[in-house]
Amino acid sequence: MSPQEKEAVEAFRRDVVEPSMTGLVVIDFWAEWCGPCKALTPVLEKVTADYAAKGVTLAKVDVDANQFIAAQFQVRSIPTVYAMFQGQLVADLTTARTETQLRTMLDQILRQLPVQSEEAQAEAELEPLIAMGEQVLHDGDHERALSIFEQIAEIAPEHPQIAAGRARALVALGRADEAEAVLAALPEVTAKGPEIEQARAAVALAREVVPVEDLSGLAARAATGDMDARYELAGGQMAAGDREAATATLLAMIAEDREWNEGAARARLLKLFEAVGLEDPWVSAQRRKLSAILFG
Repeated sequence: MSPQEKEAVEAFRRDVVEPSMTGLVVIDFWAEWCGPCKALTPVLEKVTADYAAKGVTLAKVDVDANQFIAAQFQVRSIPTVYAMFQGQLVADLTTARTETQLRTMLDQILRQLPVQSEEAQAEAELEPLIAMGEQVLHDGDHERALSIFEQIAEIAPEHPQIAAGRARALVALGRADEAEAVLAALPEVTAKGPEIEQARAAVALAREVVPVEDLSGLAARAATGDMDARYELAGGQMAAGDREAATATLLAMIAEDREWNEGAARARLLKLFEAVGLEDPWVSAQRRKLSAILFG
């Protein structure tokens, strides 16, 4: 190995291999005379810059100046683009020629590898705070839950779980317009997550149900078998925050006449499940009851 090759290997170790021990390094083998390389460069630079907080960096290797390195990686045509993690090639990114294609491939890689990043560290710090807000919201202290979510929103204003928690706390406090505004302010990429969909369902349900001043009187009418009164009663129970009573009312309606008003009772019950969260143990238990009625 010549002195020049030794120098190239040392530079590659320092600039590519060492950073790859904790982060994901995108290696771009290119040359000054290569037209496709020049066309690809802006895509690589933009996407890796956007993913910097996720632990992604870009390393460019000029194959003319680093022929020994290119030969070690068996580069036969350019541009050739690899991803390296912990000193090992983990993906061939050469086919990704657009931002969308490259982002898709990087997202897949990052889901599978323990890449250290500023984003991951920040997420780890936020996790117990989010959990605290969720627990307080679950316990029914809606004002305190909102205060917690608003404080951590100052740290991460576009975090989907935080925004969803704020929105659900606002809904619980009867402030659906403010909850909708919180969700509407999110960027498109964040607004598609399951937490946000759950919060949207809570807002939609809050707009649909109507508080009832005399629940006992309505319950008396519902006891006569009046399906309209029972449906209204379920809405009033939801508006009062009594999901157990609302679910019992709707399940009884479905058991008696599942087709009433084009399946309105079942549709409302499913909206409640979505608003609470489809992964919630309580929802799982209620869905089993619904299944027993529908298929038992």
